[in-house]
Amino acid sequence: MAEHTRRSVLHRTLAVAAATLLDGPSLLAQAPPATTLPRHGNIHQSVSRWCYQKIPLDQLCIYAASIGLQGIDLLQPEEYEIPQRYGLRCTMGYAGGGEINRGLNRIENHAAIEAGFRKYIPLAAKAGVPNVITFSGLRDGLSDEQGARNTVLGLRRLRPIAEDHGVTIHMELLNSKVDHHGYMCDHTAWGVRVVEEVDSPRIKLLYDIYHMQIMEGDLIATIRANARWLGHFHTGGVPGRHELDDTQEVNWPGVMRAIAATGFQGYVAHEFIPTRDPLTSLRQAVDLCDV
Repeated sequence: MAEHTRRSVLHRTLAVAAATLLDGPSLLAQAPPATTLPRHGNIHQSVSRWCYQKIPLDQLCIYAASIGLQGIDLLQPEEYEIPQRYGLRCTMGYAGGGEINRGLNRIENHAAIEAGFRKYIPLAAKAGVPNVITFSGLRDGLSDEQGARNTVLGLRRLRPIAEDHGVTIHMELLNSKVDHHGYMCDHTAWGVRVVEEVDSPRIKLLYDIYHMQIMEGDLIATIRANARWLGHFHTGGVPGRHELDDTQEVNWPGVMRAIAATGFQGYVAHEFIPTRDPLTSLRQAVDLCDV
């Protein structure tokens, strides 16, 4: 069976499942009928698991597949293989890569982060998970220069693990103005400086559009200038990290077209907190970003 035909059949099957899986009322059963129309394919879209914690993962996978998503972001190792049941993949995994508050900018954290990746990156590779996440950590009195040097050293320790298994480690860019006070990797220039020094195709940045709009704006020019080092994207409305709609300030179709124009072949994962029916909001975001 041709691949496009196989996926079409799968999408139709999942659309029926999305409407009939549960007996009685539920978030999934209340969602609007899922589209089975093919997406343009210029942006490979995913959805972050933590934003939909009230929906069981299997049900989220069913709905995600039925509206043309390609994966689920930010799953734990024990969840890596679940999306495969529905023609999806885990597009970004947790793999023991430290924490937002305790990351690579301090030498004393390197051994534990390395041990986590040595344990879980092989599992990610086996499950077809292409990406795993890590963090810089907080400044907490550390200069940006010293933090950058330490982070480079840490990522160089991790580089062979990532390269040997064909899994890309992504350090996330987060805002330190609203959500993560003191976080060090809070500007694209700092993150790019670090990954450039490591210089590996398996060490990149997770460019969170919500966070970088808060910190620096100038999204399209920044994405164009640094495309080589941006391996994954997250969405979220500014302000508030809610729906991608006319209550907030980012021109999402414009940003998506800019990402596509760079030749980007990775994933854009929706990571906003819905304020309305969550699956309706997710589908609207997918439609908006399908440029």
